[in-house]
Amino acid sequence: MSTELRYVYAVCRPFDAPLQAELVGVEGRPPRLLRHEDLTAVVGAVPEADFAEGPLRAHLEDLDWLTATARAHERVVAALTTVTSPLPLRLATVFRDDSGVRSMMQEEQGRFRWALGRLAGRVEWGVKVYADGAPEPRPETRLSGPGAGTGSGRAYLQSRRARRDAQDGARQRAEAFAERLHGDLARHAAAARVHPPQNPALSRVPGVNILNSAYLVDRSASEDFVERVDRTKDEEPGMRVELTGPWAGYSFTMPSDEGPAGQEEAGR
Repeated sequence: MSTELRYVYAVCRPFDAPLQAELVGVEGRPPRLLRHEDLTAVVGAVPEADFAEGPLRAHLEDLDWLTATARAHERVVAALTTVTSPLPLRLATVFRDDSGVRSMMQEEQGRFRWALGRLAGRVEWGVKVYADGAPEPRPETRLSGPGAGTGSGRAYLQSRRARRDAQDGARQRAEAFAERLHGDLARHAAAARVHPPQNPALSRVPGVNILNSAYLVDRSASEDFVERVDRTKDEEPGMRVELTGPWAGYSFTMPSDEGPAGQEEAGR
């Protein structure tokens, strides 16, 4: 019989609500609660043959395995978010046994308590703003081939300049819109963070990602926050606003050294 390790999904304050009876996590195993002083780890058993250091490193190069594991991890964290405010841990956080998990909670108790205090009663919402590209120039303004005359060449260069100017103007309008939106949302959140724009080759989402931000919002204020985002969706032509959540506070689990420019703690 293979040895089983402990996979840790999240750390929470102790809570009384039961986990969903049918909830399963990584490897199809149900999670359980492991208490240490005033902290509770949510753990599951996983086989050493797959999650020891060597096999795990190889699995992390397997996109299918990684996707399935990430979905199972998120499924458990999402279920926790319905009954408490969990502090999600990094994907594939694994220990030898329960004693190793308790030692981790003991060593990290200061950071865990700080983060859990910050996340208590709050959820994370994600907001992305995409800008559609400027329209292509009309066909009759393009240079049509080696036989094109001087007038056609001039028209072609003028159309290229006009298109470039239109794209520059569209980008400036998009950035101004995103800045206004982020400033407004940050004022109605406990904290906010701006992430790097998504790579379109990886996300496969049309348009240019102008804003990729996260907001930590009180549960009691979430309905108002969602309505505030919804009101902006048709505010600026050519802009697409995408709202995701509510999630556990993945973006707000660590102390940040960001200043006002990063909008960290913007709502406090």
